[in-house]
Amino acid sequence: MSCAPFEKTVSVSPEDIDEQNHVNNTVYLRWVQDVATAHWLAVASGEAQASIGWVVLRHEIDYKAPACLGDAVVLRTWVGKGTRLTFERFTEIRRSGDDQLLSNARTLWCPISAQTGRPVRVPADVRAQFST
Repeated sequence: MSCAPFEKTVSVSPEDIDEQNHVNNTVYLRWVQDVATAHWLAVASGEAQASIGWVVLRHEIDYKAPACLGDAVVLRTWVGKGTRLTFERFTEIRRSGDDQLLSNARTLWCPISAQTGRPVRVPADVRAQFST
């Protein structure tokens, strides 16, 4: 129920591999979004999930080392600063076997009403649950 990091492990599959024989950069972006969603679903209340949706305002991704077919990859995410209208989320992607940093990302998310699709202010209790 706090802003502690959330982790999810995935395996690199053949569809993730590009012409250079490593994980394509678009897959890293998908992983960043997938682990953010998994974190929200694991921690947020049903009421919060029913009323709040999220859209990305900005992604910044740094690629450090390649992941390859068969690698197990740990996706670790946490929320940094949360204001009423934006949430900063960080993600590290590491190879499980040797803990090699493969990528890190900073994403700026905007909460929206699940009913209207318009930006909304996040209640203080939800903000406190996720952000630092």
